[in-house]
Amino acid sequence: MSEQPTSREGRSQAHRIVRATFVTEESVYGVLLVSGMIVASGGHGESAWRVFWSVAVTVVVFWAAHVYAGTVAHHGLDDDRIVGLGESFRIARRRSRGLLFSAAIPLLILLLGATRAIPDTFALWAALWAGVVVLAVLGFVAFHRRGAWWPVQILGSIVTAAFGIALIVLKAVVH
Repeated sequence: MSEQPTSREGRSQAHRIVRATFVTEESVYGVLLVSGMIVASGGHGESAWRVFWSVAVTVVVFWAAHVYAGTVAHHGLDDDRIVGLGESFRIARRRSRGLLFSAAIPLLILLLGATRAIPDTFALWAALWAGVVVLAVLGFVAFHRRGAWWPVQILGSIVTAAFGIALIVLKAVVH
């Protein structure tokens, strides 16, 4: 008979999964990649449908390249032990999840525009602002989990969100 984890152990495991998947440099990079693609694709008067596919395909290609690069980088000798190709691939795939998951909210909003549930222009801007919110949350959680004082947590949230705001400013100025 296997033992059931206590609720505290379950929360701790869930916390580790969320932290390892969502609050990573890959997640921040993924949000910025998606926002940059929306700025680039949406700036040429493209429909939300075309922007959706452009962003989705680009994210998958970048994710695959990231997994490949991580596999190559981790394969071989690491801390005086041999890391096999399979283990290296699993490590890279796990570390790269945030790149895929970070695109989910903006892509869902773009899909709403693509299906005409909301107007294209609104979908593009809403996806960009959703990226800012996701960045703010990522920044806040990153500083919170390190036990930073609450003003530092808020400052970290603002600074992280500022990267998304910079892309919005770029879209407004350039397009």
